[in-house]
Amino acid sequence: MTQPFPLLLGTLAGMFLTYVAAVALIFAHDSAARILGASAWMLMSLLYLPTLRFYSLSPLWAPLLPLVAAFYSYATLLSAARHYLGRGAQWKGRSQTHRPR
Repeated sequence: MTQPFPLLLGTLAGMFLTYVAAVALIFAHDSAARILGASAWMLMSLLYLPTLRFYSLSPLWAPLLPLVAAFYSYATLLSAARHYLGRGAQWKGRSQTHRPR
């Protein structure tokens, strides 16, 4: 059985490298890194447009994809921490804990 902690770390690292690192490269000193970062951000924004169209949202949301990904990464980490602490999912003030069999 695969251990959950390395999977969580791998997931968060993948989210960081995919979304946040591209934006961070824009602020690099090297011009090639800035071009690559801007290109990656532009491509991910363009590839997000069909999803925005499907949900009838403005295309102005597309450049915010790294921010959305950062939020979902935080939510993933928080959910894993709650699961590890035995608190379960929480919604509207209610907790859904795992019941032992």
